[in-house]
Amino acid sequence: MKISRRLFSLVGAALSVALIAGCQPPAGGETASTTGGSPSPSGKRYKIGVSIPAADHGWTAGVKWWAEQASKLHPDIDWIIEDAKEPGEQISDLENLQTQGVDGLVILATESAPLTPIAEKLHAAGILIINVDRGFTKPVADVFIEGDNKAFGRKSAEFMVQKLGGQGKIAVLEGIPSTVNTDRVNAAMEVFKKNPGIQIVAQDSGMWNREKAEKVMQNMLVAHPQLDAIWASDDDMALGVETALKAAGRDKNIWILGGAGMKDIVKRVMDGDPMFPANITYPPSMIAVGIQTAAGMLRAGKDQSKQFMPKHLVLDVEMITPENAKEYYFPDAKY
Repeated sequence: MKISRRLFSLVGAALSVALIAGCQPPAGGETASTTGGSPSPSGKRYKIGVSIPAADHGWTAGVKWWAEQASKLHPDIDWIIEDAKEPGEQISDLENLQTQGVDGLVILATESAPLTPIAEKLHAAGILIINVDRGFTKPVADVFIEGDNKAFGRKSAEFMVQKLGGQGKIAVLEGIPSTVNTDRVNAAMEVFKKNPGIQIVAQDSGMWNREKAEKVMQNMLVAHPQLDAIWASDDDMALGVETALKAAGRDKNIWILGGAGMKDIVKRVMDGDPMFPANITYPPSMIAVGIQTAAGMLRAGKDQSKQFMPKHLVLDVEMITPENAKEYYFPDAKY
């Protein structure tokens, strides 16, 4: 099976874990064998549930696609992939997965706070918990894997301040209530506060959703006749913002900074589109790190592998500019 460079760069950390734990990683450069990893020493066939948000926008659609691709690398494990539209549905999914006798769970929460109690309950029941991206509000997971959202907020805000020359009126669009959003927004705000010439004239949540962001932006445009740039923190929201700007005839002399490396946005950065002068990486393929980690830890023995596995893995994020965009452009990617 051919795996893109994006997946391989992200699963490197998890494959290292597999090596420590005594598993055999795929060999042969970017081509991974579909025979999966070595079975557990006990010969047990494991069952792992993957619980993720529904594919209601591009990034989560990418999460589901990468989850399916990564699980195919381990046919010796029974995988159950469930997606949910909201926290209540995800909690129900997790309870059902417990009744199906899963040995491990890879969880990307719809929202952080509502999912924490059920994750804590399942962990207390002896199920391996790998938490990806949106963290729980308590350290209940065996391993938490996330992108560096504080760096995401800081680097993106620093780019905005620099491009505006330290002066300008901006609007801020936040995402879904979660550790991801909190870390991004707080880090960005620290940068903006150090630059008093940057005026945040509007701030609201677009819930990482294109349609919601469009409506929020429409209201902001009515209330604020002058805006120089939009800090959107997500590419789906950025596209919603663009739609609102064009509908209002306000798409000149203004630009948007989204994030997560959607291929369509990266292409526009690469082509020098003034609406999207930059972007920042946060690929949905990080779910594959969680899947690889869960498989490796269970095969090696959950308790034994915990001795070697750090409880918190942070994946770096990078600014994408016209100068380096080709390094982050994958036209065949799902997202």
